[in-house]
Amino acid sequence: MAGWATAPVRSYPANDFGLFQIIGNVWEWCGDWFDAGYYSRAPLRNPAGPESGTARVIQGGSYLCHDSYCRRYRVAARNANTPESTTCNMGFRTVLRMPGQ
Repeated sequence: MAGWATAPVRSYPANDFGLFQIIGNVWEWCGDWFDAGYYSRAPLRNPAGPESGTARVIQGGSYLCHDSYCRRYRVAARNANTPESTTCNMGFRTVLRMPGQ
């Protein structure tokens, strides 16, 4: 069910990988350029996206999504937005590479 605003970190239990709020809080900006047909021809392991483009990938859906009108409320959801775009339902996730990985 859609919420009214973003939720603070760890508002919901972690998934089986120990990650919190992977979907549904905010669309997450990715470093990949967006190309709607890219994943049909991309490498199966760690596809990095096309080398250039006009829009970046956002993924995961946001608190504004709801099953009744938004089919993108899932981890695999990909959408596009221009790099200069801003809105209350987009953000980013920081990643820390652990030693030895």
